[in-house]
Amino acid sequence: MNPTPVNPPRTHPPEGQAPHAAGSAASAPHPSTPQPAGAPPEGPQKFHPTRILLADDHALVRRGVRLILDGEPDLQVVAEAGDGAEALALARTSSPDLAILDVAMPRMTGLQAARELSALHPGLRILMLTMYDNEQYFFEALKAGASGYVLKSVADRDLVEACRSAMRGEPFLYPGAVTALIRNYLDRVRHGEDVPEKVLTAREEEVLKLIAEGHSSKEIAETLVISVKTVERHRANMLHKLGMRDRLELTRYAIRVGLIEP
Repeated sequence: MNPTPVNPPRTHPPEGQAPHAAGSAASAPHPSTPQPAGAPPEGPQKFHPTRILLADDHALVRRGVRLILDGEPDLQVVAEAGDGAEALALARTSSPDLAILDVAMPRMTGLQAARELSALHPGLRILMLTMYDNEQYFFEALKAGASGYVLKSVADRDLVEACRSAMRGEPFLYPGAVTALIRNYLDRVRHGEDVPEKVLTAREEEVLKLIAEGHSSKEIAETLVISVKTVERHRANMLHKLGMRDRLELTRYAIRVGLIEP
């Protein structure tokens, strides 16, 4: 049986001061302050802003772009280059997460630099920054491995979101670029050109689904009645086609395209 509680002596508040009611706002903990979009997450984990390599041959443009980016808590320009060749050199020493490259630069253009960076640093995200609303440049940028194409004329509006999209693994396309993609697709269909419906073959999709479900190469080989060597070859082909590096990225892709449930 629980002991009978002893009532504490009654005390009175100082004259002129009202007593606090139980559960009143004065005794309740303060709610946490909402964080602005793009702000570092709360908690003990260490926050690392996206490290950005910025390349443009005009110092004034670099200064303006840097002001936009460094004003965001999750973005940080760690290196600046005046041309594509310098950007390549700085990518080796500054360990950026994202490269923003002007399309037209001396010595080595941004498109040339993007191709080199994609080959040398597969995990590096790339955005093209340009004054040219040009379909040819746009398609060349995609071929070179860029995640997005941003016009300088609207960089103050689009660039921050383009950076965040790239780091989420999502493409960023301005409205004119989307129109160009659709027009290009329709032109190819109209002229009877082949338009690939899928990046992966049916067999590769079968292998991918089993990989994403956690099966080993031996289990996949037994399920599909193929050799382990053939499974490994399919895996290597998929990584190459999709520009990915490991099983985790393949699994995320399988979820994204609906091969398995998250």
